[in-house]
Amino acid sequence: MSDTPSQPEPKEPLKAELDALETARAVAPETSSPAPQAEAEPIIAFNHVSIAFGDHVVLDDVSFSVPRGETLCILGRSGVGKSVALRLLMGFLKPDSGSIRVEGNEIADLDEEGLRAIRQRVTMVFQNGALFDSLSVRENIAFPLREHGGLTEDQVEQLVDRLIGLVGAEDVVDLLPASLSTGRKRAVAIARALAAQPEIVLYDEPTTMVDPLIAKRLGTLIQRLKRQLGFTSIVVTHDMRFAERLADTVLFLDAGKASFFGPLSGFLASQDMHVRQFLTLDEYVLPTG
Repeated sequence: MSDTPSQPEPKEPLKAELDALETARAVAPETSSPAPQAEAEPIIAFNHVSIAFGDHVVLDDVSFSVPRGETLCILGRSGVGKSVALRLLMGFLKPDSGSIRVEGNEIADLDEEGLRAIRQRVTMVFQNGALFDSLSVRENIAFPLREHGGLTEDQVEQLVDRLIGLVGAEDVVDLLPASLSTGRKRAVAIARALAAQPEIVLYDEPTTMVDPLIAKRLGTLIQRLKRQLGFTSIVVTHDMRFAERLADTVLFLDAGKASFFGPLSGFLASQDMHVRQFLTLDEYVLPTG
């Protein structure tokens, strides 16, 4: 038997980067936050929510909930209100009727200060990235870390490097957003969202206009954020294959209505006509040659 002491196995890069993020979340100063709720209460709850823009009803009596630490995928064709649901949750829009609660707090009742407190715990990755045009990739990712406070500049730089590695943006750190492809903007936006050290992350069509390799990496990242850091996520997508990798539960919207809300397995087995049409179209592959 060899007397050579065994060496610890090196961490895979993604795990090391998530460990760094977990450390930053642990040492960051506490912000004012809603009072803790009973464990059984969902962290997010929509109850009979409706909203219309003029004569166009976007969401019609929609209800769903998300338990802490789980991932909900909101599915449906374009224009059915998927992204509107996220904007309602962030308080960017107000419903015409119904209740939206985050951590037990009614969003519609909060003033701007209360919404800011919620947005410290809930962050959104917009479809267009929503990066600061005048800041480099590195500066964009560092911005929420500096705003949040509690870290030295060395710690900020180290965590930014980890987040850059997490999303594979090492070769664009000094570029401005205008020079990035859509996929790269999306990846940088995710890194910046994670730098805000949230508890809930909302993703608006994260795989739209990105290649399959980046889509796979994003899916792996979202899965690991849930497993290692306990993030709660809502993913708006039309990509069924992406949803199958991530979803604990599925909300399927059709013509403003919640045609299905329940576990992924139930959605895949649903005999609802609109669900079957969506799944059939998703499986269809254009012929070649």
